[in-house]
Amino acid sequence: MIAIRSNFFYTRSVPCELWFLNKDKPEEHKDKVLMIDARNIYRRVTRKIYDFSPEQEQNISAIVWLYRGQINRYLDLVSRYCTRSVDEARACLKDSDGDKLGPLSSFITAVDNLISQIRPFSEILGDKDDIRTAHTELEESLVTFKKNTESFAKSIREEMEARKTKEITNEELKKDIARLSTLVEKSRYLAKHVDSLYRLALELVKICESNRDAKDNGLWNGRKNTRNMKNIDEERRLAVEQLKQVRYFWKQAEWLTKRFPDAKLCDVKGLVKLVSLSEIEANDWSLTPGRYVGVAPAEEDEDFDFESSFRRIHAELEELNEQAITLADVINQNIEELVL
Repeated sequence: MIAIRSNFFYTRSVPCELWFLNKDKPEEHKDKVLMIDARNIYRRVTRKIYDFSPEQEQNISAIVWLYRGQINRYLDLVSRYCTRSVDEARACLKDSDGDKLGPLSSFITAVDNLISQIRPFSEILGDKDDIRTAHTELEESLVTFKKNTESFAKSIREEMEARKTKEITNEELKKDIARLSTLVEKSRYLAKHVDSLYRLALELVKICESNRDAKDNGLWNGRKNTRNMKNIDEERRLAVEQLKQVRYFWKQAEWLTKRFPDAKLCDVKGLVKLVSLSEIEANDWSLTPGRYVGVAPAEEDEDFDFESSFRRIHAELEELNEQAITLADVINQNIEELVL
């Protein structure tokens, strides 16, 4: 039995439960039912629609594999997640063929180009404290960012070397996940630094444009700098998305091994429990998984993106405001027709 949250269907908002019948159970599973409460597992598609990501579907399947004793399939999935995390980290710097710069490298190039473009103008107006301070702060932050990127690249090389010719066992995989956490944290910090650099670059351009001498100075190319900022913004978006993939796939491996540390099926509060028929009978023959698995302990969402969530909420508010205006027009029109 698998319980799924509401809003998984385009035409219905009700929750649902999936029943899987098996007439060929092994002896140890006779008169037992596997209860999985997947209501807390979902991916938000729109404001009203949810679904499972491919990895979430795999993770639910992995629970069933452990139930069936297919441990090798479970271990192979965890290993693939770890490998994918490293591959996504490599893609931050270069593409899969190694011929093209990755989004992180492209972002550094874009910021370098902006600094080079603004430097002559900044040097002429060196007596302007705000311009000089903003320009220096951006340059120093970029130097630090390049050093952190080099450290990230070094960690990738070390991780690739450590993962060579290793036997896939549960203990080795848990060591891999623990070791990968260093690379993951570096990717997380770099994502925040990318956003910080973009804000510094945007602030520098705004300060320069607000200066009265900018428009009259031939060294200031407003259109080109605007294009540069658009390019930086696009490279920033790609870099952050790519860096988040490093943590995303590592998190899938960590999610599984944290709940099933011995690579064996066990009761996990709020997620899964193997229930006997006598226990089901004691609960009035209820087949609702949530009644048996209990409530999962609250976990802090470390991946919560406040900025993205705020943008989404703002977009939803604008949509609701537009609907309210349309509805108000219809109501007014109906009232006028009634009065006439």
